[in-house]
Amino acid sequence: MSHAATIEDVRDADGRPTAHLPFSHLARLSAYWLGLTSVDAAVSLFVQYRVNFGGIVDTGEVGRALFLIGMGGVIVAVLIQPTVGAISDYTVSRWGRRKPWIVIGTLLDFVFLLGIAYSNTILALAAFVALLAFSTNIARGPFQGYVPDLVPAPQVGTASALVGLMQILGNVTGFMAANAAAALNNLPLALLAVAIVEFVTMVSVVWRVGNGAPPKPRAGRSWLSITREAWGTDILQERSFIWLVASRLFFLMGGGILFNLVIAYLKQVFGMDQGEAAEVNTVLLIVVVVANVIAVIPAARLSDRIGRKPVIYASCLIGGIGIGIAALAPIVPVAIVGAGLFGVSAGMFLSVDWALMTDIIPKASAGRFMGISNVATGSSTLLAVASGGIVLDLVNAVAGVGAGPRAAFLLGLAYYVVAAILLRPVKEPPASARGQAAEATTA
Repeated sequence: MSHAATIEDVRDADGRPTAHLPFSHLARLSAYWLGLTSVDAAVSLFVQYRVNFGGIVDTGEVGRALFLIGMGGVIVAVLIQPTVGAISDYTVSRWGRRKPWIVIGTLLDFVFLLGIAYSNTILALAAFVALLAFSTNIARGPFQGYVPDLVPAPQVGTASALVGLMQILGNVTGFMAANAAAALNNLPLALLAVAIVEFVTMVSVVWRVGNGAPPKPRAGRSWLSITREAWGTDILQERSFIWLVASRLFFLMGGGILFNLVIAYLKQVFGMDQGEAAEVNTVLLIVVVVANVIAVIPAARLSDRIGRKPVIYASCLIGGIGIGIAALAPIVPVAIVGAGLFGVSAGMFLSVDWALMTDIIPKASAGRFMGISNVATGSSTLLAVASGGIVLDLVNAVAGVGAGPRAAFLLGLAYYVVAAILLRPVKEPPASARGQAAEATTA
């Protein structure tokens, strides 16, 4: 490990570090989000192409197949990420409490990405997607806690903007790789590409960034006891945290319906083949990404001044309008307008939701709390595909092929409304903390 990367471990009363990180460290920390998100994006689109154009299921069973493939992976993610995150809070190693898990998870991802790449049946895809969920969440849970270990309060807004930006770039990397591989009719290339990206970003973090907070003392407790702690009911006392996780779940379900059913939408609504769908989806992705990038940093800075919640409310409104436009679009250019609004919404949310979550969690148990918070991220995919897929198949059966994807997108609009309602009980930290952060971002 680089000794130059070590920072003085001085912490405030809330357990947050007080030493400012160099911008290069903030960038490296955030870069691993690029690696993780690129894997998520590439696998999601790989599975969509395989199911819609691989000849392994009939058109009337697309929604069911996507649900079955994703179900095991989400269950594994929900179990593994909070558990390993909590264990990492207590882990003792010369690399710190988070890094060993990040390395192990990343290396295992290589193996299971290869399995997905060469799977040609629903059963094989489902099995390797579940195994990938196991490995990537071994890394993701501790990494969720690693960022709060290192980032002081005045830099939360900046770090949140970088996290959002890297997640956007990760989506770009993964989706572009999958679209390019689909156009070349060589889908496995996409998964090889994102495996390399994840490995490079992991090395950058592990080698060049400090170890973070010291581990919590085990006080003679067994690892089994610590594992059970991850799911302790004491977490229900953190009411703002629980409401925010619920709000995050429904927001991500709204976007998850669009992301996970977009290929079925292009095929069934507009009659596209794989090559055409890849081309149009690339255009949609470019529009979404440009909108993401335009929104992400201004949203983070604005949230430092007026609060996180108002910005998230606005993102729910814009996202609902965007997916509603896509649902009713008579032609592709109108759907592209909806995609642009969705991109603005996603950029705002990605930069601000993470900051609010970081503001309200207990810092000493960041691995546990951030791991549980990401249960919403993982389960949102399953619930989006399950609910959207059921609507897709049922409405197609009743109203004809093409009506299903539109109905599923309208369900996504409803999820944005629910997300806004669930955000109301969340209590933000005092405004003075935002003021200090705002001063730091303008200094």
